[in-house]
Amino acid sequence: MSMTSGPAGCAHRTAGAVTRSTSIAMLFSIVAGGLFAGDAVARSRAPREPAVPASLVETSPSLAPFQHVRFCLRYPADCRSNLDEDERIDLTGERLELLDRINRRVNGDIAPVQKSYGESLGESWTIAPFTGDCNDYAVTKRHELLRSGLPAKALRLAAVRTRAGNGHLVLLVATTKGELVLDNLTEAIVPWQGTPYQWMKVQSAGDARVWREVRGQGIRAFH
Repeated sequence: MSMTSGPAGCAHRTAGAVTRSTSIAMLFSIVAGGLFAGDAVARSRAPREPAVPASLVETSPSLAPFQHVRFCLRYPADCRSNLDEDERIDLTGERLELLDRINRRVNGDIAPVQKSYGESLGESWTIAPFTGDCNDYAVTKRHELLRSGLPAKALRLAAVRTRAGNGHLVLLVATTKGELVLDNLTEAIVPWQGTPYQWMKVQSAGDARVWREVRGQGIRAFH
């Protein structure tokens, strides 16, 4: 599967998705002082489990997903960049409530459907469709958060790979407490480290049309 054309065969919600109670506990830890940091976390990890950095490590430039290039032609306002914006948002209770509300609303408004991105170009990433796949959920959430006044530099689409090897697209929100993930597979909002994904590439904060490879995988990806 190539990641250059966008995640193919988006993953579907499973019984193993993170629950809302788990999300609340994780986010409380973030607000209280940061998650996955310090000796307490080191003691709680299994001895053989690799250390997980607080932030995703960006490496070399990467080809933008072809469907994202098409998306930017169709929705240019969603691909604009402002170098004067902050790259992270303060994770206040109000902001956390906004993220939760948008995540749940979009997950409920779009009916999941499998899309095929073939040579016919009949399918594309779409904002707020009646039916859609992971790509549509992610771009719709980003669009809604942009409309709510959050900076584009803090809202980045990210291509990941599931434990089953499927391509998947999520929205990564950069906050002063770390990166949080909005995902159509779960109502929970969790730090990127708490996902079961291998992280492949992410939008550049400096230019929404540019993508960069990243190095990292969530702790749950090891199990």
